[in-house]
Amino acid sequence: MINRVVITGRLSRDPELRKTQSGLSVCSFQLAVDRPKLKGQDEAVTDWISCQAWRQAADYICNYAKKGALLAVDGRLQTHSYDNASGQKVHVTEVVCERVEIQRQASTQGSGKQQTRSSQGYQYTDDGGFANNYTSTRYQEPFANDYGSDPALDISSDDLPF
Repeated sequence: MINRVVITGRLSRDPELRKTQSGLSVCSFQLAVDRPKLKGQDEAVTDWISCQAWRQAADYICNYAKKGALLAVDGRLQTHSYDNASGQKVHVTEVVCERVEIQRQASTQGSGKQQTRSSQGYQYTDDGGFANNYTSTRYQEPFANDYGSDPALDISSDDLPF
């Protein structure tokens, strides 16, 4: 079974940081994500998606992301319920973030265009800038070490079946 969510959206308000009794950081935030416009629609419909990040990812978001920031989130859906003050059962669905990146818009700066690339949990720019982003300790790139430290394969034409 697959439970995977990948979304990009803007923070609807500043993220909220809390600490658990054991000292773990947990950050709650909401992303505004526009749906594609349908034929004949004048305005896009916006979904307001509740998200939660833990540990270093929570600290990173709360320290560097503010209302309006563009975030890319990779995580899983989680549902739970509770009884509110009036005794009614409230159901909650949220994204539990395993990887979060603050996205940078392409802009013209100095002599050339600034672009962002992402590799192994770090974000860096072509003009020499660097921004760190954190991956939760549970998430691991599934194929990160398949070929050792050298990604180049030594294959001659004699090794190919065609």
